[in-house]
This record gives sequence, C-alpha cells and structure tokens, in this order.
Amino acid sequence: MPTNLPPNYFAAERVYKEAKTIPEKIASLEEMLAIMPHHKGTDKLRAGLNRKISQLKLQQESTRKTRHASVFSVEKQGAAQVILVGMPNTGKSTLLSKLTNATPEIANYPYTTSVPTIGMMPYLDIQIQIVDLPPLGDDIRKLPFYNLLRNADAHLVVLDGSGDPELELKLIMEELAEGRVFSPLVREEDVPVGGVRKKMMVVLNKCENADSAKLKTDMEEATGGLIDYIPVSLKEKKGLEDLKNRIFELAGIIRVYTKVPHQKADLDEPYVLPRGSTVMDLARDIHRDFAENLKFTRVWGSARFDGQSVQRDYVLQDGDIVELHI
Repeated sequence: MPTNLPPNYFAAERVYKEAKTIPEKIASLEEMLAIMPHHKGTDKLRAGLNRKISQLKLQQESTRKTRHASVFSVEKQGAAQVILVGMPNTGKSTLLSKLTNATPEIANYPYTTSVPTIGMMPYLDIQIQIVDLPPLGDDIRKLPFYNLLRNADAHLVVLDGSGDPELELKLIMEELAEGRVFSPLVREEDVPVGGVRKKMMVVLNKCENADSAKLKTDMEEATGGLIDYIPVSLKEKKGLEDLKNRIFELAGIIRVYTKVPHQKADLDEPYVLPRGSTVMDLARDIHRDFAENLKFTRVWGSARFDGQSVQRDYVLQDGDIVELHI
C-alpha cells in the first residue's frame, strides 16, 4: 500500500541522516512522525520510527547516567585523600580555596557546590588531595556520595562555630550513618556488617566572636574526646597552618627517603607509607626483589644514631632516611 509521503517528510529525513547528536536525531524523527499522514500505508513506517525514538532515548538516558556517575567519581591522587563534609554555608568551599589550588564557586547562599570539587594541598614535599562534597541535606541520599566517603582516607567535618555546632555534628553523624559510614564515636565492634569507620577531625569555622572556652567544653562533650577538633577563622585567616599540620597527622601517613650506599639521600620524592610501617613494608613498596633479598638496613633519623643497622620489623618514622642492602 502506498505511503504518499509529502516532500517536507523527506526534507526532515535528510536532516535526521545528517544529525550528529542524539537529541537532534530524536527531534528529526519526531518531526517526521508529525508530518507523516495517518493511514494503513504508513503504519509499519510509523512503528519503525517510534522504535528508533525509543532506542535513542534509552541510549540518551544511559549516556546521561554514565556521565552523572563519572562526575561523582574522584580518583585518589597524591599522598592521601581527605573529604570535606558539612552542612550548607559552613565555609567548606572557602576552606578548600585556602588550603589548595582549587577555585570553587563561593557564594553566600546554600548549595553553591553541586558536584565534588577537588584541590591538592601542598604539604612540605608531598601533596594531599582535598575533596569538597556538596553540603549534606535532604537530597544527599539520592546522590552517589557515600562511596566517596567510604573510600576516602579521612574526613574533615566543617561546622559553623558561630551557630550550634553540637547540633550540626549530630545531624552529620546521622546522615553518614545512613550510608553506613561511621565516626570514631562508634566503637569498632558496634559497626554493622558492611559499614566502615573513618578517621575524622572537626573544623570549627567562623569562630571570630565565639566563646573559646564554651566551644572547647561543647566540643569535648559532643565528641567524648574521640574526635579531634580545631577552631579556625577563614575570614581572619587564622589557624590554617596548624590545620595543614593536623590534616597530615589525620591522614596517618609518613614520608620516608631512600639512599644508595655511599651516595646522598634522595630528598626530592619520598615514599609515602601508612604510619606504623616497617622496613619490610618499605622494601615491598619499592620492589618485591628488595623484600625477598634484603640483607640489612641502615636508618638515619629515628634510630639511636645515624646509620644504625636495624631489624626488618623496625618501625619507621616520618622523615627517616633508609639505606637498603640486598
């Protein structure tokens, strides 16, 4: 049966064939459907166009989900990854800009940050990755932030020191628990199956006019002494250098340098290891052969004297220089 298609249908069909994007193709197909006359001769063609539109829309939705997931996926870089967590208007974005090279959008209204913002904080001769998440709130459960929170090395909980930081902390802990992320306030044995217990530190921002003695009392009561805290004033640029030192401590890492026998130590690029690592941990990190063929080790720094020979289970300290003999 003839379809009797009008000329403008074929014009729309040419636009469809030349379309480069999914939205353009969908628009052209819908225009072809609108132009197409309604009779039995066009039923099969109409069904085919509707099928193409459905397939393109599914492809478009799949692409959108993939891009959405990639926006919220942050690859770990640097010596450690620390996440900024907080309620709206606590100053997280400003804190990120002060600590790192990032230039987030900063405004005096809530939810300025809508996707994770990443910056690298220089600390001595290493870089620590700082990630600012959108503020916690009613929509947080709908967004894939919990994987970031679970995988990070530590969290900085940013509170408004001029408001009610105790209440903010309570609300944040409840929000994190929804994603099975728990603070040191929860004992290890009380963490449910599938849950994770993360290292955390509280950053009390906007403390310019706060009663420091009351803040100290309130925070010690709220944390039970199990979560460290530090007051800062981003407005007056106070406490930032101390905060950087505390972030390094919170990350739980050490810097270890190596040297070849009879040569100077390589002080440019340290090995970064978890605090508590031993000589053997360093050897494995360098290469498996070092660990398998290690004969003896000398240490400068934390040893009783420079160049002291130490055992394989010797616990290294930040700044140690190590000479491995294989």
